[in-house]
Amino acid sequence: MDSLPAAKRRRQCKDGEIEASSTLQNSSPVVLFAHGAGAPSSSDWMQRWKTMLKEALHAADVVTFDYPYISGAKKRAPPKAEKLVDFHSNIIKETAAKYPGHPLILAGKSMGSRVSCMVAALKDNNVSAVVCLGYPLKGINGAVRDETLLQLTVPTMFVQGSKDNLCPLEKLGATRKKMKAPNELHVIDGGDHSFKIAKKHLQANGSTQDAAEVVALQAIAAFVSKSLE
Repeated sequence: MDSLPAAKRRRQCKDGEIEASSTLQNSSPVVLFAHGAGAPSSSDWMQRWKTMLKEALHAADVVTFDYPYISGAKKRAPPKAEKLVDFHSNIIKETAAKYPGHPLILAGKSMGSRVSCMVAALKDNNVSAVVCLGYPLKGINGAVRDETLLQLTVPTMFVQGSKDNLCPLEKLGATRKKMKAPNELHVIDGGDHSFKIAKKHLQANGSTQDAAEVVALQAIAAFVSKSLE
């Protein structure tokens, strides 16, 4: 799953210890990872993907946070995504100040990916790339919400389940053709909005959930590596 250039890979020291090369130390990305509408950053899904992203990208850190509406004792419905942009932007500034010199990658689950794209479209945020994990292209009324994506200029990657009702692949394909930003798509065959694949589908294809996610992470690593060249 090592998709980074050789110069950025770990090297074997003379004393047998593994040490990151200077190139990797200086350019390893920091990922700011935003949660979806219904579960906080402490959810099992977010924590598992946080760990996997950090390993796959050789990231200096994967920073998670909670939007204000979900961090209180009483669970509240999420506000419109636009109302989360300022809070998200402040987290970006704090993260950039903590990790100077490291390229910043925005990643998000569902709603978090939509807000990440809104933030990445702002001129005052120095973002190297965006990774969208289950982008919610369709709104509650079924309309395609592509305005934010069409404003982007930074490299953007979509990881989508083929059975994700919130993002029909044909509609995403039409949107991607209109985007100004360089963009890529990795489809998790049989995956739902959270990439979960039914057991029957896995058995029919001789695959496993873990294997499907490993391939997705390899694709993300290759995309990030290319974006940082």
